[in-house]
Amino acid sequence: MAKDEIQKALDRFRDAVIKQAKANLTRMGKNSSKKLYNSIKGDVKAMPNSISMEFTMEEYGFYQDQGVSGKEKKYDTPFSYKSKMPPPSKLDKWIVRKGMSPRDSKGKFVSRKGLQFLIARSIYRNGIRPSMFFTKPFEAAYKKLPDELIDKYGIEAAKLFMDTIVQPKK
Repeated sequence: MAKDEIQKALDRFRDAVIKQAKANLTRMGKNSSKKLYNSIKGDVKAMPNSISMEFTMEEYGFYQDQGVSGKEKKYDTPFSYKSKMPPPSKLDKWIVRKGMSPRDSKGKFVSRKGLQFLIARSIYRNGIRPSMFFTKPFEAAYKKLPDELIDKYGIEAAKLFMDTIVQPKK
């Protein structure tokens, strides 16, 4: 396989992963602010003896993709809530975008602070279910890479996946 053919195959791989990941975000309803959607980027390069691949996105995208274990509900994920719940104030814009308007028993609008707290506590207890919006397209596109490319570079899917996404700081 010539270097330019390898580069084209890698470009197709990158484009397919990004396109499907963005489509998944929209389909799953995880695209209310478009911030995560617009942040998904990829860079691939073919060199004579190696390939370089990197995908980046907003930090919270990793938690949306892999999920986060809560105090009561556990998911198979490297992320978990240990002792602190997410800050309720960070949920305010999301609540507004989702059109949630808390009202009292008389139908009057009330402060969103209570709703923010309840949602943050629920996330802390139950975690965030893995959506795999990025992982599944990555694995599907990997299966479509030419066998010759995989043989030449000895690429293993799991290692490649972990090496190509920029992990959030812990």
